[in-house]
Amino acid sequence: MKKRIILGTLTVLALAAAFFLWKFFAAPVSTEKEAKYLYIKTGSSFKDVQDELVNNKFLNSPVWFRMVSKAAGYKTVKPGRYKITKGMSLMSLVRMLKNGQQSPVNFVITKIRTREILAGKAGNSFEFDSLEMIRFLTNPDSLKAYELDTNTVMAAALPLTYEIKWNTTPSKVFQQFYAAYKNFWTEERKQKAAEHNLSPLEATTLASIIDEETNNPNDRPDIASVYLNRISKGMPLQADPTVKFALKEFGLRRIYESHTRTPSPYNTYINKGLPPGPICTPTLETIDAVLDSPKTDYLYFVANSDFSGSHIFTANYEDHLKYARLYQEELNKRNVK
Repeated sequence: MKKRIILGTLTVLALAAAFFLWKFFAAPVSTEKEAKYLYIKTGSSFKDVQDELVNNKFLNSPVWFRMVSKAAGYKTVKPGRYKITKGMSLMSLVRMLKNGQQSPVNFVITKIRTREILAGKAGNSFEFDSLEMIRFLTNPDSLKAYELDTNTVMAAALPLTYEIKWNTTPSKVFQQFYAAYKNFWTEERKQKAAEHNLSPLEATTLASIIDEETNNPNDRPDIASVYLNRISKGMPLQADPTVKFALKEFGLRRIYESHTRTPSPYNTYINKGLPPGPICTPTLETIDAVLDSPKTDYLYFVANSDFSGSHIFTANYEDHLKYARLYQEELNKRNVK
């Protein structure tokens, strides 16, 4: 009888130990197929973390989390974005939190036209809000260290994918933008820009206009040559995308004379030379198209009236007017406003 009691007790203890081990090391925190993220804000307490886990339904109750945390020595909360994968155990979760092994945000920049849009995108991706980002992007003192101003600041936001910690600051986000910008502008690229009498910022600004002019990569070098020829001759660029930027009406499909009279330093119909900064974040390929643009005598270009996305380039204004008329007639036929 005594042996049975002992055996029964040992069995219960073994089962209890097995259950504890299973809860600690094997029981999955998440059974979701897709990874989910736990966001721990700066200044959070241990209780805040456990409440967040319960509120996001990673845990039914904080009891086991407290027990595992005590066993693992997890006391100091480290803010960040933590990836919780299917099958992750409670011990693995606690160790990840204890060691601050957060997953960075893949912040992707494609075409962004304004500082406000960039700030909004950043505010939706990181712990800080969009107001903090726009304050940084519009603060001359913040930008002076980078030899940028509130007009040229967008030149540093190259269209790339940046790995950045979620609990970061606008300043640190921009530091990563600027590091990529400096890395892109090699001595070779700077030399090519100088051969066109352009600084890196000016080359980026010109590329931004070209990126808004066309989606056809084959035409970009020749469009660059048109604008460079116009700059060298002291002619206004008369680039329609700069008018759209001045108006902040990016959906305009036709530019009328009334639009071209818009008072703005970005309006290249009434101001000669380049605008004071980029009108979008141009692709790296378009910047290189500017740097590698050929020597031509082109002074004009217009979209092909067949709507193929290609352009017709001319050095003679009369020829340009002929092709421009054909394009305008086709726009009228298609009732494009």
